[in-house]
Amino acid sequence: MPGVCILTKTFYDVRKITDIRDLITQSAKLYSDRPAFEVKTADGDLYEITYKTYFEQIQALGTALTDMGLTGEKIAVGGDNCYQWCLSYMATVTGVGVIVPVDKELLFDDINNILNTADVKLFFCDKKIARKLNARKDELKKDLTIVTMNCKKEEGILHVDDLIAKGKELLASGDKRYLNAEIDPDKMCSLLFTSGTTGMSKGVMLCHRNFCFEVMSAMSVIKINPEDCGISMLPLHHTYESTIILFFAPYCGAKVTFCDGFKYVLKNMKEFNPSIFVAVPLLLETVHRRLMKAVKNKPHGETLFKVGKVLVKAASKIGIDLKKVFFKEIIDTFGGNMRLIICGAAPINPQILKDFEAFGIQIIFGYGLTECAPLAIINHDKLHMAESVGEPIPGSEAKILNPDPDTGVGEICVKGGMVMLGYYNNPEETAKVLDEDGWFHTGDLGYVDKQGHYYISGRSKNVIVTSNGKNIYPEELEYHLSTDTRVGESLVIGDENKKGETIVAARIFPNFEEMKDRYGKDADEYTDEELHDIMDEVVQSVNEKLPPYKRIVDFKIRRTEFVKNTTSKIMRHKNKD
Repeated sequence: MPGVCILTKTFYDVRKITDIRDLITQSAKLYSDRPAFEVKTADGDLYEITYKTYFEQIQALGTALTDMGLTGEKIAVGGDNCYQWCLSYMATVTGVGVIVPVDKELLFDDINNILNTADVKLFFCDKKIARKLNARKDELKKDLTIVTMNCKKEEGILHVDDLIAKGKELLASGDKRYLNAEIDPDKMCSLLFTSGTTGMSKGVMLCHRNFCFEVMSAMSVIKINPEDCGISMLPLHHTYESTIILFFAPYCGAKVTFCDGFKYVLKNMKEFNPSIFVAVPLLLETVHRRLMKAVKNKPHGETLFKVGKVLVKAASKIGIDLKKVFFKEIIDTFGGNMRLIICGAAPINPQILKDFEAFGIQIIFGYGLTECAPLAIINHDKLHMAESVGEPIPGSEAKILNPDPDTGVGEICVKGGMVMLGYYNNPEETAKVLDEDGWFHTGDLGYVDKQGHYYISGRSKNVIVTSNGKNIYPEELEYHLSTDTRVGESLVIGDENKKGETIVAARIFPNFEEMKDRYGKDADEYTDEELHDIMDEVVQSVNEKLPPYKRIVDFKIRRTEFVKNTTSKIMRHKNKD
């Protein structure tokens, strides 16, 4: 099928925003006394921060940073998700300089590489990162100022609260340098590094226009209300999380809360009663697996679950809501108010999307990249497709470059106001992905159907090319493996047989929790031979669904989980052995 460009219709009215400062200024006026954040103290008490207070603190912190001579400079932020993280980011981009989000899990050398490459002048960080830096402070840039946040003040260490207090004093004395700063919507305001190692990393340059386009476009097809409460769980240094938490939420006047960590997700759900959260497929798969396990453990649980889904769907067509009759316990697991989950970053089992929809929780599943701030293609409020990632966001275009004549699979290219300015100080790499007509070449492979719905096949760099020239997308095979509950995680790669021919191989980490239920044995009680026999059964079952050239020829079993990044995506280059 030839390349296709589609423009998605809009459903909701949106108000115009010209830059991020305009966004937060409008929100402060529209939602002044509404809560922008609900924050937990060290003692576990909860308190709210209104949009008025948030705006005032942004102005105070921005004024203090301006007074420090940081106008136009790079300012980094890193650490656990918290209110001060958001405050530091927003104060920087609304009139001071360029924000450089840093992955809190990076080691010192990687952090230092980013600080040096971007020439960062000030670093907002939590106590953990501050300790990493102080342990080797002689190797840091001499002009770097460290400011701690989300922790108690310590003698001799500059704290974000000190800067807020200083900024308030300056504002009270009539200092308007920050307030009067001009914002250029097309100038870089955010610099995001795709990895920590300087030799591999590419700094993605995003501007106010990118984010504002993204907000107005997404909010024209996704409804978020001032009454909504979102819970921030994924690392904020990723554009996926930060765009939704920092821009979508205030644009709509919604409230933001913070998760204490992956293992506390369900506990925090009951504390904050959120209605929206951002997730990656691995998290939803884990939660879904636990929910299904609870269902199976009940008398006639699976039968009642299947009957409930049918009856709920039928009743909804005549205006009757039976979700809480059949799925109250599941709904309460998410705090009782959950209605919307925004999911992306990797493929997901379509059955999970269908089950959550039966519970009354819509999953908006889409496709995006850091280079697109990040959403490019999405399932919106009027499009609930379990297999497709949806349609291009309004105002943007997408096409398939050089589609295969048989399968229609080719490289996905996108174009629109969300596309980055380029890679920082790297015109060669920029030229490889941004063409003369403004199309961004994603490096991802997919196809589009006759209705303009897009489907992801995999990354071009991951494609396995067999000896007879056939292309195999490992993500497809990993999906098939994941449908067997005995598989916890998998990675499919190209390997060589004794003849030097390319074959399809898999690395599998069993779901030992499921295996315990099914076979009554703990992980350490299985011999290698027993695990091999069980997984061989799984692999053969998958192979029966595939044409001969796609079948998995060899596999190895892991007894430990795969190495993942901070959004829980398996890092392919570190897990091939």
